[in-house]
Amino acid sequence: MTSTLQTMAPAMSARGLTKTYGVGDTQVVAVGGVDLDVAAGEVVLIMGPSGSGKTTLLLMLGALLRPTSGSLLVGGVDTTTAPQRDLPRLRASHFGFVFQDYNLLGALTARENVELACNLAGTTGTAARTRADELLARFGLTGRAGFRPEQLSGGEKQRISIARALANDPAVVLADEPTEIGRAHV
Repeated sequence: MTSTLQTMAPAMSARGLTKTYGVGDTQVVAVGGVDLDVAAGEVVLIMGPSGSGKTTLLLMLGALLRPTSGSLLVGGVDTTTAPQRDLPRLRASHFGFVFQDYNLLGALTARENVELACNLAGTTGTAARTRADELLARFGLTGRAGFRPEQLSGGEKQRISIARALANDPAVVLADEPTEIGRAHV
């Protein structure tokens, strides 16, 4: 009997994904020929030592960095050949990102950082504020909603970045060293 995960079309499919930097004798292969299929609901961990290309791979999988070669299908779109102008909309509708360094905007409060992700995905006004407040409550941050990133601990910043990543109810969450995810009960 075939499992449901095996019969569903993958949420993401990479073939021969490669990223090189430099040319000639100085060329470095950061990621070499990755093939990957990820089904909706599947959890995939990518592990390796520092400098092994994990972040570069995640940036390519999230359509934030173009590969040198290969293809990446997300939502039926090959992100490696799609016009650059179409990629922000694709990212906003399909992905949630949790970055190593949080990438929170210092001029915005915790709530506003999550609301911004809602806005980019097309949810605005009261609906965005409600969604942001729900996510902040889910991660135990209701009392910190009005604080700016410099007023928060590293763990609080990480939980806010996780809440922001989930704001658009993404098909794929890409997390780069998300040390707080297990504690946040996602």
